[in-house]
Amino acid sequence: METSATTARLYEEATANVEQAAIALDMDPKVRRILSAPKTELIINFPVLRDDGEYEILQGYRIQHNNVLGPYKGGMRFHPAVDLDEVRALATWMTFKCALMQLPFGGAKGGVAIDPYALSDGELERVVRRFTHALGDNIGPEFDIPAPDAGSDARMMGWMMDTYLNSRGPGERQNDRRVVTGKPVELGGSAGREEATGRGAAYALRHLYGEFDRSLDGGTTAIQGFGNVGTHAAYALHELGMKVVAIADVTGVVYDPKGLDIEKLDAHRAASGGVADYIDADALTSDEFFALDVDVLVPAALESQITARNVDSVRAHVILEAANGPVTAEAAAVLEHGGVHVIPDILANAGGVVVSYYEWVQNKTSDRWNATDVGVRLRNSIWEAADRVAARRDERGCTRRQAAYMEAAELLERAYSLRGIFP
Repeated sequence: METSATTARLYEEATANVEQAAIALDMDPKVRRILSAPKTELIINFPVLRDDGEYEILQGYRIQHNNVLGPYKGGMRFHPAVDLDEVRALATWMTFKCALMQLPFGGAKGGVAIDPYALSDGELERVVRRFTHALGDNIGPEFDIPAPDAGSDARMMGWMMDTYLNSRGPGERQNDRRVVTGKPVELGGSAGREEATGRGAAYALRHLYGEFDRSLDGGTTAIQGFGNVGTHAAYALHELGMKVVAIADVTGVVYDPKGLDIEKLDAHRAASGGVADYIDADALTSDEFFALDVDVLVPAALESQITARNVDSVRAHVILEAANGPVTAEAAAVLEHGGVHVIPDILANAGGVVVSYYEWVQNKTSDRWNATDVGVRLRNSIWEAADRVAARRDERGCTRRQAAYMEAAELLERAYSLRGIFP
């Protein structure tokens, strides 16, 4: 479990990225100060009835970092380690992710400090509904739009939407379903949303290999995390011809140098709850996993997984940040110095918020796009952003992360200037 010191460092690193971009762009000091801190921070203590008849007081958060480009947008995380600094960091990244992808959204994040897998379905539903009710008008389809994150899913977004709608007046209800994204398709969710983050990461990697005029076919990859993001990344990279030789999750690490059968491993995970004890592969330790000699290492779990402690053992040529903040600043500097290509999280895992935007638009216009249409739009959006990052990197001679933050920061500064909010 993360410590408060670890999550404090996360927020420090998030704000440091912003500061570096601001300095590089000679940003207006007023905008620089605005972007240096969240606009609104909510801490909510709320009661939940447990199955044993006792009430428990839980703590939830919603951090609204910036909305100069549009409504706040960001996921709801349900995890025991959720705390204020972690959510602050995640909300900051969301502001810059949305700006990099040129979406009409700002950045937010939220969560509840609880293990959702330790709850019954009834308890989990009560947690989601009570938290949503407590948030009240702090969320809304044109103000702040939640989505799934670690520990939450489409079903929970359905509960959140339903709770919000039941608090509205009758005339508001029909279109307010866009108050959340990542909900079930039957409730207005978008085709392609579930796999969007994993597939978007694969598109970002394909673009990088295109810059080198190389093919992914026959390349090797190891993926940390086999939840929503890691699973869909594994399928997408396999479809592009890569061999997924190792997958790690909280239960263990499995390895096959010839390439894992993703469908069989996915079925095993669904039946057993994790990748451990999968009989068609060898078991490795976590340290052995990060030291694998693979072309691409994909951290697709939680933050701060590649650190000063293990970075020297990393042998991959590319790090694809499918998780938020999986590489600490100190480790990133070591990797970049060693010639490792790092695709930063605000580009690599932007697929989820891009397709969330598509869902929001479909709800707003009462339209329905098919999975093929969504996939093509997503690929083009990721590649267009990657083009801009590559051009900025070449122009500035900086890292991809620095280039991505400069791209995002420049749009944010321009928005403030054009709105003329400073007397």
